[in-house]
Amino acid sequence: MNWQTTLHGILDTVIHWITTAGLRLIIALILLMISFKIINAVSRRIEKAGNTGKIDKTIAKVFAYTLKVGLKCVVAICLVGFVGIDTSGLAALVTSFGVCAGLAVNGALSNLAGGVLIILTRPFRVDDFIEAQGYSGTVEDIRITATKLRTADNKVVYIPNGTLSSGNIVNYSEKDTRRVDLTFSISYDNDFEKAKSILTDITAAHELILDDPAPTIRVSAHGQSSVDIVTRAWVNSADYWTVYHDLLETTKTAFDKEGISIPYNQLDVHVKHD
Repeated sequence: MNWQTTLHGILDTVIHWITTAGLRLIIALILLMISFKIINAVSRRIEKAGNTGKIDKTIAKVFAYTLKVGLKCVVAICLVGFVGIDTSGLAALVTSFGVCAGLAVNGALSNLAGGVLIILTRPFRVDDFIEAQGYSGTVEDIRITATKLRTADNKVVYIPNGTLSSGNIVNYSEKDTRRVDLTFSISYDNDFEKAKSILTDITAAHELILDDPAPTIRVSAHGQSSVDIVTRAWVNSADYWTVYHDLLETTKTAFDKEGISIPYNQLDVHVKHD
């Protein structure tokens, strides 16, 4: 009789839990999945709007990421209260954890402030090619605490926003045009006017070099063993490296064909016989 009474009591307790707390837990899990799907969809829509140019891409990515994380935290806390767990204790725990974390991660707070500063001042945007903190690459994402760079050899570098916002940043994409600066050295025995004429023809024939401003080709220095001729040509930023390498290769071929020598260091060794 006692065994049957105990079994009935356990069954009543289980049924009561299923019809009360258990039902609320199932509803909370369903609401959690639905809410997270809606939040993810909204976040993707915002990022997509940035990719299509309707709003600024950098602002769209940062806002979408912050909104997604923030709303998910709010939904989770609300559903914890819906299930029946006392959220006042949870709030006190979160507050205490926040104070401890704030004391322990001072650097993270400076990175957070740096992220806000970068978003407000806009020294660079997503898809810009920058150089900072000893790294250069394309900005793939600007997050709250770090900026994600993809280097030319396809490495991913995360730079803390605290140091990034307080250091020097070179933005190669902010302006539409850049200048290619190259110096070619020729022998004193060669005709430098002829060399200048060859360089002028090369820059005029290259379709990616802009006519305005016109290229500059002048003697820049009389070196110890060479006459240095500087060549400055303006190009669209996206064509910089193509023109850079084309000028080096084409000039070497043209100089060789016209008999203009490029001097190099030589060492004369004299052997003395006793």
